[in-house]
Amino acid sequence: MPRDAFFPWLALAATCGNETKLARRLQHSIPVERRMILARRDVRSVQSGERTNSEGKPVSNKILLAIPDSEFLAVRGHLKFAELPPHHVLHEPNESLHFVYFPNGGLLSLVVVMESGETVEVGIVGKEGFAGIPSAVGLRRNPFREIVQIAGDGFKIEVDALQDLLRSSPQLQMMLSRYIVLHTLQVSQTAGCNRLHSAEQRLARWLLMTQDRVDFAVLSITHDFLATMLGTDRPTISLAAGILQRKKLIDYPRGSVKILNRTKLEQSACECYGIIQQLNGELGLK
Repeated sequence: MPRDAFFPWLALAATCGNETKLARRLQHSIPVERRMILARRDVRSVQSGERTNSEGKPVSNKILLAIPDSEFLAVRGHLKFAELPPHHVLHEPNESLHFVYFPNGGLLSLVVVMESGETVEVGIVGKEGFAGIPSAVGLRRNPFREIVQIAGDGFKIEVDALQDLLRSSPQLQMMLSRYIVLHTLQVSQTAGCNRLHSAEQRLARWLLMTQDRVDFAVLSITHDFLATMLGTDRPTISLAAGILQRKKLIDYPRGSVKILNRTKLEQSACECYGIIQQLNGELGLK
C-alpha cells in the first residue's frame, strides 16, 4: 500500500505553493522520480556553521543542514535571522501563520490554551525541527501557541515563500513531511504522559527531552514557567523538583535547573521518555 494511503496529508504537502519560473521549467522537463534521485545524489554531510544565510549568519538547524546544496541555495535568500528571546510568543492559537521558524538553538514550546486561560505543553521544537508545521501542508492556521521557552536564535521564512519553494525542492518537502510524522508521535505521547503520570515523572521526562535539544547541563527555566508548561501549579512543581534534588539528580538555583546525574534521571522518568527517545536518532539528536 502506498505511503500516502496512511498519511493523506503528505500528498497534500506535495501540492502546496506556487512555482518560480525556473522551477516551472524544471517541473515540466524532469519527472518527479528523477528529481528525487538527483536530490539524493546532491546530499552531503554538512556540519553546523558550514552554511550561512545571505547575511552570513551561520546555520545550525538540522533540517536546513540536511537538504542538498542546490535546494539550500534556493532557500538561502529567504532566510531571515531571528533572535528568540525567552517567553517571546511566535504565534497565537488560530491566528494566520505568516512565518515558519527554523531554530538554531534554544527551545520552543507548543502550548494548548483553554478558554479558562489554563495551558499545557504538548510538544517542543529545537534545532532538529521547525515551528509553523501546518504551513508545510498548505494550511494557514495553527491551534497552538508557539512560545520561546529557552532563548536561542534561528531563521524565519515567509509562509508564501516556503510554499513556493517546496514545489521545486523535493528533498526539503520530504524532510518537512518526515519531521511532521515524528513530531506528531511526540505530541501524542506527551498528551498521554500529561494525563497519566506523576509530576515527578513528567518533570524528569521534560528535563531530559529539553537537554537532548539544547545540550546544556544548566537549563534556564523557572518553576512558574515549568508549571505552566506541564499543566500544573508551582507548588506541585516545587515538590517534584525537591524529590529529584534530594535524590541528587538535579539542583535548582534561582531561575534555572541543573542536571547532576542524567543516567539516574532517566530512571526516574516515566516510560514516555524511552519511547520518545527512540525518535531521537531519526531527528538527528543523540
